[in-house]
Formats: sequence, structure tokens, C-alpha cells
Amino acid sequence: MNSALNHKRFRPRPLHTAACWLGIVLFFALCASPAISMFGLSFISDDGGLSFAHYRRLLAEPRQQSLLLNSVLLGTGASTLAILLGAPLGLLLGRSDVRGKTWWRLALVVPLVVPPYVLALAWTQWAGATGLPAEWTYSLTSAVCILGLSFYPLVMLATEAAARRVQASLEEAALLVAAPSRVAIKITLPLIAPAIAAAALVVFVLALAEFGVPGLLRVNVFTTDVFTAFAALYDFGAATALSVPLLLVTLLAAVLAARLTGEARLTARQSGRAGLALHLGGWRIVADGLLLFVLLVSVCLPLLALAREAASLSRLVAAFKDSGDAVLNSLAWSSAGATLAVTLALLPAYARARMKSQRAAQLFDLLFITLFAVPGTVVGVGLIGLWNRPGTAAIYTSPLIIVLAYLTRFAPVAALLLAAGMRQMPISLEEAAAVSGASWWRSFTRIVLPNLKSSLAAAWAVVFIFAFGEIGATILVAPPGEATLPVRLYTLIANTSASNVAALALTQVLIAVLPLALFAAFTHGKERAQ
Repeated sequence: MNSALNHKRFRPRPLHTAACWLGIVLFFALCASPAISMFGLSFISDDGGLSFAHYRRLLAEPRQQSLLLNSVLLGTGASTLAILLGAPLGLLLGRSDVRGKTWWRLALVVPLVVPPYVLALAWTQWAGATGLPAEWTYSLTSAVCILGLSFYPLVMLATEAAARRVQASLEEAALLVAAPSRVAIKITLPLIAPAIAAAALVVFVLALAEFGVPGLLRVNVFTTDVFTAFAALYDFGAATALSVPLLLVTLLAAVLAARLTGEARLTARQSGRAGLALHLGGWRIVADGLLLFVLLVSVCLPLLALAREAASLSRLVAAFKDSGDAVLNSLAWSSAGATLAVTLALLPAYARARMKSQRAAQLFDLLFITLFAVPGTVVGVGLIGLWNRPGTAAIYTSPLIIVLAYLTRFAPVAALLLAAGMRQMPISLEEAAAVSGASWWRSFTRIVLPNLKSSLAAAWAVVFIFAFGEIGATILVAPPGEATLPVRLYTLIANTSASNVAALALTQVLIAVLPLALFAAFTHGKERAQ
């Protein structure tokens, strides 16, 4: 049945409405409060009065213009590189007859689950081993390349999905009067361009919000200055004022991404058959070479650099033993954060999936994207401002503050993934349960959730991976004596041997890739069972 007709027939019940509103209020109260708190506190002077002193200082310092330029160049360069790598790969996986697509896709998505600063660490160790000049190793260009290699899978997956959604009838009609190359340029590429642009904007925002890579490569951007202003200079007012340009640029990019995503939905619909196919023929070796080259540069070479520096399996075991507490902390707190984030995102995602108004749905998408894109250092300082108070000191001084940081940062991405999964579920299933007399809660727990298993597993795995590698907020809010693996690794870089750091980084990579492998095995087994 047509989705629009389903939405017209669907009538929310009182319990459904109350539960959704309660979930939405709780979701935005937890996820948006740190950024809102920081914005409000930036107007408060040291004596508690209203003041614009922080912003006057921000506008008067020439350094801030340099920070803004570096931040924008970092985001622009990373998104450009992500397009150059990801868009061709997405077209190959989505439309060509390249062999082994499933395994290529799985291998090429690995950089997305490896924390970017681990790739930066591998780069510094490889550059040191080859004698590369420090001004090349620690530079904005290096940061751009590393973040482009980290995030190109987003563009690749978005391009592949968009290429598969293009209506086959449009391309078939054009093929009657034009050559395949002209059809690809005039029909296919314009239809998938909004999805590519939206993914590139997401990459731009993520690069803008990144703290680990510019911090490790000594590139001055807003995220590193927020950290310095708060953690080193203890200037809360300066840290909050520095966060505002980041939040404004993030909001602008999120608005553009949401609009482009909406256009992609309007211009591309799920087709029942494949569209214009790309038969490689003699170009197969070129396509395989491109896939292999990107895999080598983004996955194999960084892992080989870390393995070479770690030197032996015994050193890997020793590094795990030395930092075992941090590893266990990360596993436990990331698991708790992923579970709570998915739980918190369920009702807002359900409300988004069942909305009748396209404008309201786009607004929710915009809010989810914006909240997900808030930099970790901004979230960290905001959480400190909210919870470092006499009445909440017990939470602020416990590991629960780290779980709250994970929840604040990554519940929005869980909501995006779950809403996408719920939109694929026919409303007629819930309507049939309502006609049979089932309550909304019963139909939600007995029909919606069981049909959402794959989306729940995917959302949990994605949040776990992101939380396991999170450093921007965690390094600020972690209580004394409590450290996660990323914080432990980041603080050891300047205080221990390169081989120990490499071994610990390799351990983090192996743990981060494990959920991806398990999810791939789960979905592969499900497909075979069907």
C-alpha cells in the first residue's frame, strides 16, 4: 500500500501520543542541553551578569580568523577528498558488474569504524620511519588527507544507495534516444548528486567537529582551542565563546544536508528493477585497481605501520595488560552508552517515521543531524557546566558522566538509523493489530520491535563503535583515575615508547572492527536463511 495513504489512515491513540511526546522531550533535553547551556553561559560574565565581553574579545583577536579559516579548510578539503574517493567507489558497487561486491563493501567501510586519530597516529609513525619532514607530517594537508580517508565510506555508501534508487524507467526511456554515457551524465548523475552532496556536507561537519586528528597533528582549529581554553587555561567563558562559531557553521551545514537529503528522496524512488548497468569489460582491471588502491591506502598501510611499530604479538599482549582497565572501561561504558542511546532514540525515531507532515519530518532530520554534529569538545564543556554543581557532584565525579557524554553525542545517530528502519515497516501491520483490539504498547513491543531487529542491531553497533573511539568529550569529562582506551592512548603518545602506543592503537582497531564483523556475519546469515 502506498506510504502516503498509510499515513492518512494511521490515527495516533492517546497512549501513543503521550509516549512519543515524553520520549521526544527526554531525548532533546539530554542531547541538546549541553550545547544550549554553553551558548547561554557564553553571555554570562564572571560576576554573574549579562555580558558580551567574550564575543568582543573573540571578534577582536586576529587569531580567531585564522582558526575559522583552518577549520573551514579542514572540512572542505576532507569532504572534497571523500567525494573524489567515495563517489566512484559507490557507483562501482551500485551499478557495475565488479566481482565480490559484498566483500569489497565490507573491507572499504573499515576506515569508518577506526577512530580517525588512530589513522593519524599510523601516519606519524610511517612518516617518522621514512624520514618525512616534520612540516609535512604535522600539517593541515596531512589532517585533510587523514580525515578524507576516514570518512569517504559515508560518500561511498550514500552514492551506492542513491544509484540503486534511481527509477529504471527514466534511464530506459533515455536509452532509446541517447548513448549510455550521455544518459549517465544527463540523467543518472543529476539524480544522485543531492545524495552525494548531502554526504559530503556530513563529512564536512564531522571533520569540523574532529578533535583527535588536528590535536595530534598540531593543527590549530576551533576544537583544539576550545580544549586548550578550558583544560589548560581554565577559561570557561572563552571556551564557550569559541564554541559558538562551530555551532553556527555546524547548523548551516546540517540545514543544507537536510535539504539535499529531502531533494534526493523526491527525485529518487525505490525501483523494482536495476537501472543503467555499467559493464566493465576491458576496464575491469582498472576498477579492481581503484578498489585495491583505496583499500591499501586507507586500511592496509595504516594497519601495517602500526603492526610494524608494535613489532610482536607479545608486545600487543603486554600493551593490553598494561592498559587492561582502560580497555575494560571502554567496553563496558561504550556498551552501556550504546544500549541507552538506542533505547532513548526509539520513541523519537518512531515519531519521526510516522509523521504525516513532510516539513515536521525534515525538521526532525535536521535536529538529529545537528545534534550529532556538535563537536565533542563542545559537548564536554557543556556537560561540565551542567553537572559540575553541588547537587549533581556524585554524577559528575563518576563514570556515569562518560556514559552521558556518549548518550548526548550518539543518540541522534541512533535515531536517524532507527527512523530509516521504521519507515520501511508498513503501517498496516499496526493498523491490523489495532483493529484486533491490541493496545498501542502491545503492538509496539510485539510487532514494531521484532520487525526492527536488524535496525536495532545496526544502530547499537554504530553507536558502540563511535563511543569506543570517542575522545573529544571524554578527555574533558573523565573523572580522575578513570580512563577509557582512547584517553589512555592519547595521553600515552608523548609519555611512552612508540611501539607501546602502536600496540595499544592496534588493540583498539581490532576491538572496533569486531562489531562490524559480527554485524556482517549476522546479516549474511539472515540473508542465507531467507
